[in-house]
Amino acid sequence: MNNAQTDWATYLAQMTQILDIDLDDARRAELEVQFNRIAAMAGPLMAFPLDDRLEIAGVYKA
Repeated sequence: MNNAQTDWATYLAQMTQILDIDLDDARRAELEVQFNRIAAMAGPLMAFPLDDRLEIAGVYKA
């Protein structure tokens, strides 16, 4: 399991620059809160051990 914490402030700074998006301080702070919430919810799922022999899901084609 990876215990490293993501630096959401740096991530947001990089992504807003790449995508040419202007964020005020309030929006930037709220995005950091939301990213931390999402990461907290995803943590247990990402930590769930999977068998190496587990068959991957197929790709749906319409």
